[in-house]
Amino acid sequence: MEAVTFLTEEDTQEPAQDVAAAERSAWKGSAVGKPLPQNVTTTLTSNNKDNLHAINTFIALESPKTQAAERDAPERPQEAHSAESKSGSKRKRCEVRGENPEHRDWRRVGDWPVGVKNIGNTCWFSAVIQSLFQLPEFRRLVLGYSPPDVVLQKSYTRTEKRNIALMLELQCLFALMLGTRRKFVDPSIALELLRDPFRSTEEQQQDVSEFTHTLLDWLEGAFQLTVNAKSPKDKSENPMVQLFYGTFLTEGVHEGNTFSKIETFGQYPLQVNGYRDLNECLAGAMVEGEVQEATTSQSGKYRQERWFAKLPPVLTFELSRFEFNQSLRQPEKIHTKLEFPQTIYMDRYLYSSKELIQKKRDEVKRLSEKLVILQQKLERYLKYGSGPARFPLPDMLQYVLEFIATKAAVALPPAQESQPAPLQSQTVPCVSDMLSQPNGTLERRDSRTEDGAFSLPQQDSSAPLQPPGAAPAMSEHPAPRAVSEEELNLVRTCLERWRNEIEQDMQDLKRSIARISLSIERIYCDPLLQQVPYRLHAVLVHEGQANAGHYWAFIYDQSRKSWLKYNDISVTESSWEELERDSFGGLSNASAYCLMYINDKMSHSVADAAEAGQFRKEVEDLPLDLRQFIQKDNWRLEREAEGWEEEQSCKIPQREPSPTSDSQDLSSESGPGEPSDCTLSLSSEHARIAQEQTAKAIAKSAKTYDRSGVKAALYEAFREEYSRLYLLSKKTPTPQNDARLQHVLVYFLQNNAPKQVVERTLLEQFADKNLSYDKRSINIMKVARAKLREIGPDDVNMEEYKRWHEDYSLFRKVSVYLLTGLELYQNRKYQESLTYLVYAYESNTKLLQKGIRRGVSESLIALYRRNCLLKLNEVAASMFISCEEARVAEGISILNELIIPCMHLMNDFEISREDMDAIEVMRNRWCSYLGREDMDAKLQMRLGEVLPRLLDNPSEVVVLKEPPKIRPNCPYDLCSRFAAVMESIHGASTVTVK
Repeated sequence: MEAVTFLTEEDTQEPAQDVAAAERSAWKGSAVGKPLPQNVTTTLTSNNKDNLHAINTFIALESPKTQAAERDAPERPQEAHSAESKSGSKRKRCEVRGENPEHRDWRRVGDWPVGVKNIGNTCWFSAVIQSLFQLPEFRRLVLGYSPPDVVLQKSYTRTEKRNIALMLELQCLFALMLGTRRKFVDPSIALELLRDPFRSTEEQQQDVSEFTHTLLDWLEGAFQLTVNAKSPKDKSENPMVQLFYGTFLTEGVHEGNTFSKIETFGQYPLQVNGYRDLNECLAGAMVEGEVQEATTSQSGKYRQERWFAKLPPVLTFELSRFEFNQSLRQPEKIHTKLEFPQTIYMDRYLYSSKELIQKKRDEVKRLSEKLVILQQKLERYLKYGSGPARFPLPDMLQYVLEFIATKAAVALPPAQESQPAPLQSQTVPCVSDMLSQPNGTLERRDSRTEDGAFSLPQQDSSAPLQPPGAAPAMSEHPAPRAVSEEELNLVRTCLERWRNEIEQDMQDLKRSIARISLSIERIYCDPLLQQVPYRLHAVLVHEGQANAGHYWAFIYDQSRKSWLKYNDISVTESSWEELERDSFGGLSNASAYCLMYINDKMSHSVADAAEAGQFRKEVEDLPLDLRQFIQKDNWRLEREAEGWEEEQSCKIPQREPSPTSDSQDLSSESGPGEPSDCTLSLSSEHARIAQEQTAKAIAKSAKTYDRSGVKAALYEAFREEYSRLYLLSKKTPTPQNDARLQHVLVYFLQNNAPKQVVERTLLEQFADKNLSYDKRSINIMKVARAKLREIGPDDVNMEEYKRWHEDYSLFRKVSVYLLTGLELYQNRKYQESLTYLVYAYESNTKLLQKGIRRGVSESLIALYRRNCLLKLNEVAASMFISCEEARVAEGISILNELIIPCMHLMNDFEISREDMDAIEVMRNRWCSYLGREDMDAKLQMRLGEVLPRLLDNPSEVVVLKEPPKIRPNCPYDLCSRFAAVMESIHGASTVTVK
């Protein structure tokens, strides 16, 4: 066999899949305005700034925790944070094989925004920090911050030291978010500084409003040390105050006395209950209507109005979606739908527009009163009658017409027609007498209502009202005993005329209501009231209930002209439609909790910063120490990647020992330049799998062996087997038949493996020592092995050769796991099935990244993984609500050990819509048990413990136990199982193949 030149492919060694998963801790409700603790212990860390190093040295004298927290900036950990939870147990992240994630999954793609790692109940930090970081002005202030020069001389308080430490740590974090090559950054140190004041046995997770309040307060304190203020209380020059804080004027009348005061606000709280949209919320917050107050001497009116005197560039609304249920003695989340616009005009709430707005409000009040009157009039038509059952008046008139018309279907006998009609007076008044009144109206003195209308006789309640226009049935509906044609025509004429008049009146009322409603809706669409636009910058979303949940953020990206979803380490493209669905509320457990709007000037700043290459320019403009900090972190990433590749290159896929495996015998004969043991172990295994097919090819070359010798026989057998496999690889696959399972070369040929890889693999097939059937086979084997030794390292890229065999070994493993998982699924063994299907999916994903024919159908595995997970979730939930201790414990165990890890594996960067919907269904199932009155407190407590892990993203490693290995003895076993299972799936019948 002549030497050939081999091509080199990139390393495709199968890595372990590390997918983020974690626990979410209980949300404890809003705490806006809560005073900060005074006895703050600060954990401070250093970076490579000289002045910060001096601060650390100074603060270390007072804080015993500092020395343990010091670090060199380039050595900031990117691995999982190992901080323990308050219970003392370590939070864990989920991964498939217990190995490190593939280094390619760490890398940032271009200038795509980076995520922020959740290190355990810290989704609130990620949502807020991302929203603030995407404000160029705020980013510039943080990155440009420099402590006062007198830091070494001045005796700062602990609070001041803490504020400076946080600011400098936030600088490092923002610098990495600008220039890192990682896909996400680790905020552990900044979080450690922030968490100290909140440590308690009750709270494990902060809510967004409290954290934002604390963060801005601390940053405001850090900047206050750098501004030239006349007094410490003068914060007018503080950039944090200028950016986020505004003022509003409150004025009103109380017991005849007027009052007025000016207050400062940061996050403006708004009530959600009772309002449809943001403007209604603001209107309700701005005006407190007149309330009668009984006093000892007089009855006075109270009215209070608020007007914004000064709006900040960044205007934040906090939506109050949590309330305390007094009966249950626990907080509850308000899921009411509340719409908000992408642009809101604040003119109607400004003090400068007070005169115009008051006129508009008076006009709205006048129109609203008129609207109420019209709606009441329409209501009288729609619900007519004096009894408890009321109906639309036009329908009632129609029913009377139908009753009268029933006479036409009842043929009275001549004898009855000639009889007098005394019964008429005994049943109802004579119609002609009733209609002969001067004004032509029916008059029933005994049944007139207060407004002068009359109530018609009621039908039997057991007989349903017939729709207008339907033909009455003779035997089912009542009819007049006798009515003349003259009476019938008179009644029909009057009732039809009245019904038409009523319908016309109703239409006029509806048109008037619509016209007035439109006027009210458009009354503020005045160009004079559209001079102060604020555009939506970010929406912070809370998913879950009051005592457990998860936060993420939608942020508008100017450069991409689209919304992005920032969910911890995941940053994905989104849309306004998705934002509406997840933020407005009313559809699921997710709804907006905080809205961040920016004014025109800030919008232009964001747009300017969104220009191509702006991030790189900002990195270049950073101080030298921060640029070096980024460079060293990126250098560490490269070292980590190199270490990972080196570690993976030494790993050999595990396989069970085989009595027929002779890899060690073959390796003992290896000489210089020959493949390593790990390469031979796989290629020899694949040769052993095909030994029956190889023996047949050798048998066909018997005549050539006898006639022309062993070399000619090897050549003929080689050519015969190659031709067979080539034709097999060209056959159109069917759902029941996958030729790749029959032979490694079919897999190679279908995936366009290099010619050198194909030829050497086939040659190793004839060099297998297991072919020692007779003298002819032994001689052919020896010649084949001699040919293998002739192929030197310059002719064969053995690394590439090894990777191809590793891929095929992984492909067979995926197939075995898939088939086993499907068989177990069909037999309702969902726990065992799920593990196999999860492993099949994760391993198959790595194969499909290299080509569509490298793995099996991803949609097939995903479908049954999803179905299996949903069924298993139903089983676990049923066990949990059974209230039997053993079954409850088993249900929680299934949830913790299988369902939650698998959900986190599914919830990766490229999750499908079907998987997202399935995860939402499972989360909603468990969230629905919160606050149930029929569930005892102990069970509710256990539910509160498990929900954070179900809702949150991962932080540390949990090894999902690998299922038992199953290895078929020959390719035909695997092929037959494949055919049987696929036929069972398509035929919907259970098939078991041994």
